[in-house]
Amino acid sequence: MAQGQDVQPRAAASVILMREGARAVEIYLLRRHRNASFMSSSYVFPGGIAEEGEDDLRLTAARELFEEAGVLLAEGSNEAQREAWRHTLNVDKQPFAQTLGQRPLQLETMQYYAHWITPSVEKRRYSAQFFMATMPKGQVASPDNRETVDEVWVSPEEALERATELHLPPPQLRTFFELVEPSKAGIAGMLAFARKGQAHAHAILPRACASAEGLTLLMPWDAEYLSAGNGASLPMAADHPLAWGPSRFVLQAGGGWKHIAGPSAGPSAA
Repeated sequence: MAQGQDVQPRAAASVILMREGARAVEIYLLRRHRNASFMSSSYVFPGGIAEEGEDDLRLTAARELFEEAGVLLAEGSNEAQREAWRHTLNVDKQPFAQTLGQRPLQLETMQYYAHWITPSVEKRRYSAQFFMATMPKGQVASPDNRETVDEVWVSPEEALERATELHLPPPQLRTFFELVEPSKAGIAGMLAFARKGQAHAHAILPRACASAEGLTLLMPWDAEYLSAGNGASLPMAADHPLAWGPSRFVLQAGGGWKHIAGPSAGPSAA
């Protein structure tokens, strides 16, 4: 893996889009094109890089959600309008604010969830904030068939069961792991869990190492994070409220990541 120690992470944002399914809360995933330069063929949350002037990353998240999934966090639009605006953004490359005109976005409906930074051993690095949002009534999500080519709604439990099939990257895999229990209380339970975590917000910067299992990413509270990991670090105390459960990811031989416990693992639940 090429070293990217001098590569500064680019600001980015993603949306954990939720809806009440028939049996459980479901979260929306898009599959990135196989030729994508980052996370190709993986199912991910809608998201992308911040554009000039997007100092509030909730704006980045809302724009990317609309561009990639066609979901607009704003009132007073119909399907035909949204399709036209999405075409203007994705094909004509018109700025988001100019496309929407005076129509205000509902950024206040987005709940901060997490902040992940790409390991410094990677050539492409992102400092990405993740936000939760509820699927607006009367709208239908769909891939843009450019950067994203397929979609799926899955509950946290189903996502974990299908993690290898969906090629879930570590941030998605960890998020679904964390949301299994909160999702049992519905969307309200998931939002409450996110607010609790926001009070102890801490950027997650994994460090890479070679272990007996293969290529491994160590979470900031892993017992070997500082001693065995490579690259930039942002350690987290073992008793930090976010430091619970499996503390590392291992790249499997057939592709996909496995979330496992490291030595001296902490408690399995918050």
